[in-house]
Amino acid sequence: IAHTGAAETTAPFRVVRLSQGGTYFLACVAGEGRVLADGRWQRVGAGTACLLLPHMLNAFHAAPGRRWEFCWVRYQEAPHQQPLVPASSPRLARFDGAALRHAILGLHAEVRAGGQPDAVDHWVELIQAYVLRFARPWRTDHRLAQLWEQVACSLAEDWPLERLARQAHLSGEHLRRLCQRELGRSPVQHVTFLRMRRAAELLATTGLKVEVVAHEVGYRNPFVFSTAFKRWTGWRPSDNPGRTARRPGGWP
Repeated sequence: IAHTGAAETTAPFRVVRLSQGGTYFLACVAGEGRVLADGRWQRVGAGTACLLLPHMLNAFHAAPGRRWEFCWVRYQEAPHQQPLVPASSPRLARFDGAALRHAILGLHAEVRAGGQPDAVDHWVELIQAYVLRFARPWRTDHRLAQLWEQVACSLAEDWPLERLARQAHLSGEHLRRLCQRELGRSPVQHVTFLRMRRAAELLATTGLKVEVVAHEVGYRNPFVFSTAFKRWTGWRPSDNPGRTARRPGGWP
């Protein structure tokens, strides 16, 4: 955990980071905001949380006319570290952030009071447990978890709906319903999500050419890959994420 906190804000509050260094978890406690997830602006209301992945555009803002109370935990993953977010994690789903907020405020109070190491460790472990409760939900069907880990290891291959369903030993319609319930997206959308996640990691941590990265994540046409990547992440693969931030489309 790099840092954590709680905030209460209103429009025109907004944050844009072209390339977030680590996983960012945001839980809405009250009010309403918007986050850029899966290539589009999505509502984050009370009782909802989202995971924003590393090496991708990280953007969120308060909804006009609405107070927004949220808490967050930002990670700084080391190279080759096991990712916090497995292939079967939801990106945006229901989550009661009240307990997480209390844990964050408890940590803050302990640090201000002098910060006994044992007490600080307990608060940090509690915060981590709440984030993992969302990132690795107990309700996830084991067939989905196994399927997505297999897909994540073989992104260069073709993964049409029929093959996904066959690998999970489910009908296409049953797989679609499970994915919508567990992940908030269709099976094909989740394949794209996994490809974009891996592509962002390769582009940020290696010197591979765009064409090579495209092939690694299952795209035979680099132009098609570039278009999809920009739609999901907010910037083209050839862009330097360290340059001055461009506004993602759809700012209010």
